[in-house]
Amino acid sequence: MEYHDSETAEALAARAREFVDEVVIPTEREHLGGGPVGEDVVAELREEARKRDVYCPQIDEEHGGMGHDLRDVLPLFEEAGRSLLGAAAMRVDAPDEGNMHTLELVGTEEQKDEWLEPLVAGEIRSAFGMTEPRQGAGSDPKMLATTAEKDGDEYVIDGHKWWTTQGSHADVILLMAVTDPDVHPYKGASIVLVPTDADGVEMVRDIPHLGPDMDGHGHAEFRFDGVRVPQENLLGQENMGFAIAQQRLGPARLTHCMRFSGMARRALTIAKAYMSDREAFGSTLDEKQSLRYDIADKETELHAARTMVRHAAEEIARGEQARVPVSMSKVFAANVTQEAIDLAVQCCGGAGISRDLPLADFYEGVRAFRIVDGADEVHQRVIARDAFEDADEHTHELENVPTF
Repeated sequence: MEYHDSETAEALAARAREFVDEVVIPTEREHLGGGPVGEDVVAELREEARKRDVYCPQIDEEHGGMGHDLRDVLPLFEEAGRSLLGAAAMRVDAPDEGNMHTLELVGTEEQKDEWLEPLVAGEIRSAFGMTEPRQGAGSDPKMLATTAEKDGDEYVIDGHKWWTTQGSHADVILLMAVTDPDVHPYKGASIVLVPTDADGVEMVRDIPHLGPDMDGHGHAEFRFDGVRVPQENLLGQENMGFAIAQQRLGPARLTHCMRFSGMARRALTIAKAYMSDREAFGSTLDEKQSLRYDIADKETELHAARTMVRHAAEEIARGEQARVPVSMSKVFAANVTQEAIDLAVQCCGGAGISRDLPLADFYEGVRAFRIVDGADEVHQRVIARDAFEDADEHTHELENVPTF
């Protein structure tokens, strides 16, 4: 399908596709169904990504990236998503990708030197601390309970977080906390950089969860008990945490969509190859009309998802928040990719649920996408609110409708 991406985008995607096919997928096949791969394996993949000019394309060159626009890197993100190791190899993996973007947007020069550049280089890892155990922040971020109280030239942090992706491996957490409890949470929360080795930071556990963990991220639970960090660790302006988070989450959700689109694309590719080879009831499976139409439906829906993501990225590039286009992209892509991977498993039968193919890992991994970065219902709420915003202005449409 032709999307008329820029020459830069097409070149990046072509190099990424070749890298994934020639290097990443062969490495992935050695670890299917297993636990996290070793850091040495990821380091080797990243070194090769640098040689092939596909390493961290979304961050400015002055900080160690390639300096490309979001719209130009989206096709590369899709190529990366075709393998469970692709995003980590090209340093476009969550949560570091979104955290690097946030540091680049609002970080001080000192923060960029200390945290951004080592992140880009792959020397450290990061986490984003938002979600809390009930009754704290989850799908409703207004319930944020963690606090960061000023004491002299320091913030004193107390709270409880979980589902902190990559937290157990992180060197720093971008922590969302209440800094002004006397105003609406959206106007009284800040993001503070918290080193994980600071006194009072307790990593309670990695939460057992559905899905593969080949990239070694995990989802950690933390307690913060009187943790002190200097005020210089405030990221951006005080009490602007939610505004900054929106700047982070919009692009991050689109990159997530493209990574999972790549996963779905590879799943369908595997299914089509299997169907063309597997014979049953007098013909190969790819000649069975019902399966052909099922594949056609998913190809169509994936095309729609890719188009929606590109449109949302264009809106962001124009300076818009694009909350509705981003929400539409996220909820649609999440469901389409889940359905496409489910179909691929079904088409491949026993081979689909085996660990000989990556489909079982994909199947486990994709389900979380409908929850992370905003559950389906959160995004549907955004879309519905916009849809009904001016409904009362069109009651004239009902003038000839009788009252029952």
